[in-house]
Amino acid sequence: MDIKQIQELIRFVAKSGVNEVAIEQEDFKITIKTNQAPTVVHATVPLAAAPVAAPVASAPAETAPVAPVGPDTSKYITVRSPMIGTFYRSAGPDKPLFVNVGDEIAVGNVTCIIEAMKLFNEIESEVAGRIVKILVDNASPVEYDQPLFLVEPV
Repeated sequence: MDIKQIQELIRFVAKSGVNEVAIEQEDFKITIKTNQAPTVVHATVPLAAAPVAAPVASAPAETAPVAPVGPDTSKYITVRSPMIGTFYRSAGPDKPLFVNVGDEIAVGNVTCIIEAMKLFNEIESEVAGRIVKILVDNASPVEYDQPLFLVEPV
Protein backbone atom coordinates (compact mmCIF):
# COMPACT_ATOMS: atom_id res chain seq x y z
CA MET A 1 0.00 0.00 0.00
CA ASP A 2 1.56 3.30 -1.03
CA ILE A 3 1.20 6.70 0.62
CA LYS A 4 -1.52 7.85 -1.81
CA GLN A 5 -3.64 4.80 -1.01
CA ILE A 6 -3.17 5.47 2.71
CA GLN A 7 -4.17 9.13 2.28
CA GLU A 8 -7.28 8.11 0.30
CA LEU A 9 -8.16 5.59 3.02
CA ILE A 10 -7.81 8.29 5.71
CA ARG A 11 -10.07 10.65 3.72
CA PHE A 12 -12.62 7.87 3.25
CA VAL A 13 -12.65 7.04 6.97
CA ALA A 14 -13.04 10.73 7.88
CA LYS A 15 -15.98 11.23 5.49
CA SER A 16 -17.76 7.94 6.11
CA GLY A 17 -18.27 8.36 9.85
CA VAL A 18 -16.66 5.00 10.57
CA ASN A 19 -14.88 5.03 13.94
CA GLU A 20 -12.06 2.59 13.16
CA VAL A 21 -10.64 0.71 10.16
CA ALA A 22 -7.95 -1.97 10.36
CA ILE A 23 -6.26 -3.51 7.31
CA GLU A 24 -3.78 -6.37 7.42
CA GLN A 25 -1.74 -7.70 4.53
CA GLU A 26 1.26 -10.07 4.45
CA ASP A 27 3.87 -7.70 5.90
CA PHE A 28 1.76 -4.59 6.40
CA LYS A 29 -0.78 -3.57 9.01
CA ILE A 30 -2.57 -0.24 9.43
CA THR A 31 -5.26 0.91 11.84
CA ILE A 32 -7.02 4.26 11.45
CA LYS A 33 -9.09 5.57 14.35
CA THR A 34 -11.19 8.73 14.61
CA ASN A 35 -12.55 10.65 17.59
CA GLN A 36 -16.10 10.44 16.27
CA ALA A 37 -18.96 8.75 18.08
CA PRO A 38 -18.83 4.98 17.58
CA THR A 39 -20.49 3.68 14.43
CA VAL A 40 -20.65 0.02 13.48
CA VAL A 41 -20.25 -0.82 9.79
CA HIS A 42 -19.53 -4.30 8.47
CA ALA A 43 -18.05 -4.48 4.99
CA THR A 44 -15.83 -6.71 2.95
CA VAL A 45 -13.57 -4.77 0.62
CA PRO A 46 -11.22 -6.61 -1.74
CA LEU A 47 -7.80 -4.98 -1.80
CA ALA A 48 -5.62 -5.11 -4.87
CA ALA A 49 -2.25 -6.66 -4.20
CA ALA A 50 0.11 -3.73 -4.02
CA PRO A 51 3.83 -3.82 -3.37
CA VAL A 52 4.76 -2.47 0.00
CA ALA A 53 7.74 -0.12 0.03
CA ALA A 54 8.28 -0.23 3.77
CA PRO A 55 6.26 -1.57 6.67
CA VAL A 56 4.44 1.05 8.68
CA ALA A 57 4.80 0.83 12.42
CA SER A 58 1.57 1.57 14.20
CA ALA A 59 1.77 4.27 16.82
CA PRO A 60 0.52 3.56 20.32
CA ALA A 61 -3.07 4.58 20.88
CA GLU A 62 -3.50 8.00 22.41
CA THR A 63 -6.30 8.82 24.75
CA ALA A 64 -8.65 11.41 23.33
CA PRO A 65 -8.90 14.64 25.29
CA VAL A 66 -12.13 15.06 27.20
CA ALA A 67 -14.18 17.87 25.71
CA PRO A 68 -15.45 20.42 28.21
CA VAL A 69 -19.19 20.60 28.63
CA GLY A 70 -20.37 23.65 26.70
CA PRO A 71 -23.65 25.39 26.12
CA ASP A 72 -26.56 23.40 24.72
CA THR A 73 -26.48 23.75 20.92
CA SER A 74 -29.41 21.42 20.22
CA LYS A 75 -31.78 24.36 19.68
CA TYR A 76 -29.62 25.71 16.85
CA ILE A 77 -29.68 24.79 13.17
CA THR A 78 -26.32 23.81 11.72
CA VAL A 79 -25.66 25.24 8.26
CA ARG A 80 -23.35 22.82 6.44
CA SER A 81 -21.08 23.13 3.43
CA PRO A 82 -22.71 21.86 0.24
CA MET A 83 -19.30 21.16 -1.36
CA ILE A 84 -15.57 20.78 -0.90
CA GLY A 85 -13.60 23.99 -1.38
CA THR A 86 -12.23 27.09 0.31
CA PHE A 87 -14.53 29.09 2.62
CA TYR A 88 -14.61 32.89 2.29
CA ARG A 89 -16.63 35.26 4.48
CA SER A 90 -16.62 38.10 1.91
CA ALA A 91 -16.46 38.60 -1.85
CA GLY A 92 -12.96 40.07 -1.57
CA PRO A 93 -10.38 41.29 0.92
CA ASP A 94 -11.69 44.88 0.74
CA LYS A 95 -15.39 43.89 0.64
CA PRO A 96 -17.73 43.70 3.67
CA LEU A 97 -18.39 40.34 5.34
CA PHE A 98 -21.58 38.58 4.25
CA VAL A 99 -22.63 37.73 7.83
CA ASN A 100 -21.38 38.28 11.37
CA VAL A 101 -22.36 36.75 14.70
CA GLY A 102 -25.67 38.31 15.74
CA ASP A 103 -26.84 39.10 12.19
CA GLU A 104 -30.39 38.21 11.20
CA ILE A 105 -30.57 36.22 7.96
CA ALA A 106 -33.48 35.26 5.72
CA VAL A 107 -33.88 32.40 3.30
CA GLY A 108 -31.88 33.23 0.18
CA ASN A 109 -29.36 35.58 1.86
CA VAL A 110 -25.75 34.94 0.81
CA THR A 111 -23.83 33.74 3.89
CA CYS A 112 -20.42 32.95 2.36
CA ILE A 113 -18.55 31.94 -0.77
CA ILE A 114 -16.96 28.55 -1.36
CA GLU A 115 -14.31 28.42 -4.06
CA ALA A 116 -14.18 25.06 -5.80
CA MET A 117 -12.04 24.45 -8.88
CA LYS A 118 -11.54 28.19 -9.52
CA LEU A 119 -15.31 28.84 -9.36
CA PHE A 120 -16.67 31.09 -6.62
CA ASN A 121 -20.02 29.72 -5.42
CA GLU A 122 -22.27 31.99 -3.36
CA ILE A 123 -23.85 29.93 -0.60
CA GLU A 124 -27.37 31.09 0.19
CA SER A 125 -29.12 30.45 3.48
CA GLU A 126 -31.84 27.81 3.49
CA VAL A 127 -33.05 28.92 6.93
CA ALA A 128 -34.14 32.15 8.56
CA GLY A 129 -32.70 33.13 11.92
CA ARG A 130 -29.83 34.77 13.78
CA ILE A 131 -26.18 33.76 13.32
CA VAL A 132 -24.99 32.44 16.69
CA LYS A 133 -21.55 31.13 15.76
CA ILE A 134 -19.27 31.00 12.72
CA LEU A 135 -17.49 27.64 12.85
CA VAL A 136 -14.89 28.12 10.07
CA ASP A 137 -12.05 30.62 9.70
CA ASN A 138 -11.89 32.80 6.61
CA ALA A 139 -9.90 31.29 3.69
CA SER A 140 -9.96 27.83 5.29
CA PRO A 141 -10.54 24.60 3.37
CA VAL A 142 -13.89 22.93 4.03
CA GLU A 143 -15.20 19.45 3.36
CA TYR A 144 -18.60 18.43 2.05
CA ASP A 145 -21.20 18.56 4.86
CA GLN A 146 -18.80 20.32 7.26
CA PRO A 147 -20.62 22.63 9.72
CA LEU A 148 -20.16 26.31 8.79
CA PHE A 149 -22.60 28.27 10.97
CA LEU A 150 -24.94 27.81 13.92
CA VAL A 151 -28.24 29.62 13.41
CA GLU A 152 -30.92 30.27 16.00
CA PRO A 153 -34.23 29.91 14.13
CA VAL A 154 -36.79 32.73 14.35
